[in-house]
Amino acid sequence: MKSTTNDPEATRRTDSIRSRIDRVNKWTAALGSLSAIVALLVVTPMFWVVWQASTVEFSRAYDLVVSSQTALITANSIGLMLSVTLFSIVLGVPLAVLTTRTDLPYPRFWTVVAALPLVIPSYIGAIAFVSMFGSGGEVDSLLGVTLPRVHGLRGSIFIITLYTYPYVFLTTRAALLSMDSSLVDAARTLNSGPLEAFRRITFPRIRPGIAAGALLAGLYAISDFGTPAFMQASVFTSAIYWEFSGFAPEYAALLALQLVAIVAVVLVIEAGIGRDEDAGGGTDGSGSTIRLGNWKWAAMSFISLLGFVTLVVPVAIFTSWLFRSEGDRIPSLEFQWEFVYNSVHLALLAAVVACAFALPVAYYSGRTNSLVSRILERATYVGFAVPGIVIGLALVFLGTRTLPSLYRQGIWLLVFAYVIRFLPQAVGTVRSSVLQVDSQTIEAARTLNVGRLETFRRVTLPQIMPGVIAGGILVFLTTMKELPVTLMVGPIGMDTLVIIIWDAQDALAYRYAAIPALFLIFISGLSMLVLLRQEGSDLD
Repeated sequence: MKSTTNDPEATRRTDSIRSRIDRVNKWTAALGSLSAIVALLVVTPMFWVVWQASTVEFSRAYDLVVSSQTALITANSIGLMLSVTLFSIVLGVPLAVLTTRTDLPYPRFWTVVAALPLVIPSYIGAIAFVSMFGSGGEVDSLLGVTLPRVHGLRGSIFIITLYTYPYVFLTTRAALLSMDSSLVDAARTLNSGPLEAFRRITFPRIRPGIAAGALLAGLYAISDFGTPAFMQASVFTSAIYWEFSGFAPEYAALLALQLVAIVAVVLVIEAGIGRDEDAGGGTDGSGSTIRLGNWKWAAMSFISLLGFVTLVVPVAIFTSWLFRSEGDRIPSLEFQWEFVYNSVHLALLAAVVACAFALPVAYYSGRTNSLVSRILERATYVGFAVPGIVIGLALVFLGTRTLPSLYRQGIWLLVFAYVIRFLPQAVGTVRSSVLQVDSQTIEAARTLNVGRLETFRRVTLPQIMPGVIAGGILVFLTTMKELPVTLMVGPIGMDTLVIIIWDAQDALAYRYAAIPALFLIFISGLSMLVLLRQEGSDLD
């Protein structure tokens, strides 16, 4: 459409504005298209699970779904999830109150001790505790005392709780620190007791924080593969892997769909519980503190015991295995630096690709904030909500049916699996950085007739680079620890740290898991430092 005015200057301005609008629309459309491609790539593999399950005859599928074995698996999985969630709340909430609302000495130190179990993969703890108890265990060998074995469903609940309660602790602690505690003081002046004030004032305001941590703990419990497998607990994740390994992919697909359905129900329930109508921000979280008196010694002893059990015991056991030489040698499990190289190489590639995928999605979502951009952004979270064992199964179906040249023949299908699984970590951090970019700075650059790509490269990218780097580091660190996806999609003959740990446990040659496990603990410790630095966490 051309301008109808006879003023040449007005015509020039109108055409200039129209041209700029066209360029903006093309830029937005290009970003939207790139985001849609990324979202489609992330979501597509899940359709293979549905397709594989749909190939089962209805009568056979019905028999499989209602079988006693499936009922047992379902009951165990839900029981595991509910128990871990409950016990994590029981541990996490009091610890959060102790470190924020009481006069506990050295609160920074005890906060770190209470949060550190999160850095150890639960399956590492499972190996340590399985080897420590029972006849012939570490305790039996050193002290001559045979303690009951830690195994099965109860053992899984115990171990996963020990390494997931920090989710509840950290989110509840953050909620307490942001709450205006003067409300509690006001309630106390009206003769409300400590418990009554907590029930009526504090709990409604920290409930979203508790719910968020409980959701993470519950989802971790029901999606964890390594711990139930090492503990020989019959739950969905281990059953899916054993059915897949036993050449029953259709049953594995049916189990995977049931697992996804349970996860979806959990997300819906949490969306209702975790609503924050009653939650309110505050000033600085300061206020009157609870005097512990002599109870402070009991509180410090409890946190010390927790840190000893969750941190010192596994590190000490794996370290002691370094100096063992008894038993037949298994050359294939001997530590090689190639395992570290393979793990680091794969994790680096996954981090780079994830950041490349995250950039258009996060930028489009952060700059437009439209319904379409939010839908596309949320689509990239599918891999994070779906258990890793299901992602691995989906990629197996995709690789065997459509991309046989890539399945277990190279690293790119495995890298793609990692990206699907951990892309939200990069999207979240990059989007947060994009939201902090001042749009006036970008417009100022545009007035100098700099193209949009050039503006992005010279102005926007340097400002969001900290978020990109942080997201890449998070993807790198979590990829290093990922077990089920690596087992199911990893190239044949390419061993990594987690594969050696799995093989050593499978061969009951625990000492071969020592060095890989200690490497993973060290790297996971770095992840905690990155998280704290990224969030600017104040541990005071």
